[in-house]
Amino acid sequence: MGYTLFYLSLIVLIPVLTLFVNTLQLTWAQFWDAVTAPRVLASYKLTIGASFIAAVVNLVFGMLIAWVLVRYKFPFKRLIDALVDLPFALPTAVAGISLSALLAPNGWVGQWFDKINVQIAFTPIGVTIALIFIGLPFVVRTVQPVLEDFEKELEEAASSLGASRWQTFQKVIFPAIIPALLTGFALAFARALGEYGSVIFIAGNIPMVSEITPLIIIGKLEQYDYAGATAVALVMLLFAFIMLFVINGLQAWQRRATGGANK
Repeated sequence: MGYTLFYLSLIVLIPVLTLFVNTLQLTWAQFWDAVTAPRVLASYKLTIGASFIAAVVNLVFGMLIAWVLVRYKFPFKRLIDALVDLPFALPTAVAGISLSALLAPNGWVGQWFDKINVQIAFTPIGVTIALIFIGLPFVVRTVQPVLEDFEKELEEAASSLGASRWQTFQKVIFPAIIPALLTGFALAFARALGEYGSVIFIAGNIPMVSEITPLIIIGKLEQYDYAGATAVALVMLLFAFIMLFVINGLQAWQRRATGGANK
């Protein structure tokens, strides 16, 4: 217990307390001005909004990918299954550079959108795509084991009672995977909130347009505005704590639901 508390204090508690200590250098008026400046508010809107949209997209397509990987047999299945974890293994900066090269106006994909006057890179659209890329594995890897452990007898019973495949999915399978889906959504959303490396290259970092909150913090640190940087970081920390409580609650719900299903 002593070693555990020491390690947690060294790695987690002391850095978190440092945020609070540095923020205390500001008066309430200064703190409020720092965290509600128009440029900072625009970064909140982009960071939280793009993270939410990316998490919703991953919720849908992550469930579909998990379903296909569990329920179907096809060539190169193991390779595709391994590629799902690529965002985990790939350095975020490499991901950002790759997406920028791909989606830029002269990139392989971006050039086709540029012909219809749609720019992807260096816009909020590019930021959202980058967040989708780094968040997809969280949904897939959360839902996949639940689908693998799902009892096939329940589907067979529903089918024998006259239920269609859609009714079986809607009434039997989907309720069982809802806790896992929500957990994956929360994990992907929380991951996207703090993402920096893969977004910084594709965002373009245009103030009030495509500037994310982590970049605001970096910019304040480069200007030696440590108190202002920690104030903005504290706001993001509060968001992170909220997401942590949500994730823990969803995981507890998932364990209860899984335990009830097993019984």
